[in-house]
Amino acid sequence: MLKIADSIARIDVAEITPDIFIEKYQKTGTPVTIAGLLPAINWNLEYLCEKLGDQTFLFRNYGNSRYQQDKRDWKNIGSGVALQSMQFTEYAELLRDRTAHENDIYLGKCSIKDTILAQTPALQIIGSQLGLTKPATDFNLYMGPGGHSSGLHYDSVDGTLMQMYGEKRVVLFPPSQTYNLYPFPVYRHIRYGLKLRSWFSRVSLAQPDLISFPRFKMALQHRYEVILKQGETLFIPMGWWHEVTALGDDMVCSVNRFWRVYPTSRVVQSWNRWRAVCGHICALPHIGMSLAIALSGSNRKQKLSKILHRL
Repeated sequence: MLKIADSIARIDVAEITPDIFIEKYQKTGTPVTIAGLLPAINWNLEYLCEKLGDQTFLFRNYGNSRYQQDKRDWKNIGSGVALQSMQFTEYAELLRDRTAHENDIYLGKCSIKDTILAQTPALQIIGSQLGLTKPATDFNLYMGPGGHSSGLHYDSVDGTLMQMYGEKRVVLFPPSQTYNLYPFPVYRHIRYGLKLRSWFSRVSLAQPDLISFPRFKMALQHRYEVILKQGETLFIPMGWWHEVTALGDDMVCSVNRFWRVYPTSRVVQSWNRWRAVCGHICALPHIGMSLAIALSGSNRKQKLSKILHRL
């Protein structure tokens, strides 16, 4: 029987200082939803078209039958899926005529460093408001049709997920439940490189197979759920499993940024972090072969950009 989902704490930025956030949430690796960091944010499709126009990005084409397949048969996942290059305005039309919905075409992990969006004042100060001063990445844009799901996975750094338009449901499990969530084996990276990832779960949250994955019942006792509303920010600590689903029928848009894990003892003691490191090491031969093929053929720039997108 499924447990009724617990809730992650929701606070207002006015209730905390950077020191309080670091001590209470980052040092302890505790997720929290924060309101008030993104006032008057409304990154709807028209706004994004105005700011991004005909700039070209890589979009993930998940395909319309993916979620009916057994995840154990998948040969790619996350940023490892098929990629296609197009202008942002072209993608906007796919959203408007629902082609993007039907084929689950998604813009994920797209750096906005070289766009005007990076100059958004609220984004510029969000780190200092929380005491997060050492980013591990640029700000990345995630947007696509309602219904899109990220798949259950964890990250190897601390993250802030900022909801810019629409709402998302985030289901979380603590790092202690890794064994009960049946991640893809690390050795699969030898064959598939970073197209398949050992930090993703083989369990489908929508239709869990409790015969094949009996320990998932135990994980459900530690399940948390957040409805992340427009203007809110979710802090997801390193190693926390999470599946993010865009709600509604409209376009949904978020920005995330990853941060250096503090204190360092959290990194050293994290089995999930070490699993990811081993996965990347196992993927090196496949990555090297892919780079060699890309450099020896035509369309080198486009092929290299796809490889880099997966790193």
